[in-house]
Amino acid sequence: QVKLVESGGGWVQPGGSLRLSCAASGRSFSSYSMGWFRQAPGKEREFVASISWRGGLTYYADSVKGRFTISRDNAKNTVYLQMNSLKPEDTAVYYCAVRNPGTNFNTRRTTDYADWGQGTLVTVSS
Repeated sequence: QVKLVESGGGWVQPGGSLRLSCAASGRSFSSYSMGWFRQAPGKEREFVASISWRGGLTYYADSVKGRFTISRDNAKNTVYLQMNSLKPEDTAVYYCAVRNPGTNFNTRRTTDYADWGQGTLVTVSS
């Protein structure tokens, strides 16, 4: 099992930026693809972005493409989500998770991910 701890959330005005971090410990982090998801109040958890184990492949939800960038530093056991041009509709709790081996890289299903962190709240408002 991988233990994941998200950080970097907070309040930001529309158009602003935040960088989220997801620190991993436990089994070999660098062997797994990772994903970011988010859950807004009263809504289901939704896929945001994913990155392959070496970082060479990335995949984004249409709603964040061109504004968010996922990256990872395997030496630091950390995955990042750089969020620019934030909108009020980006307000949510953001979670990172490990993609289960054998699932498709571009899966958006929460059931294809495991070892969820506790989440970090991002609030975008004026």
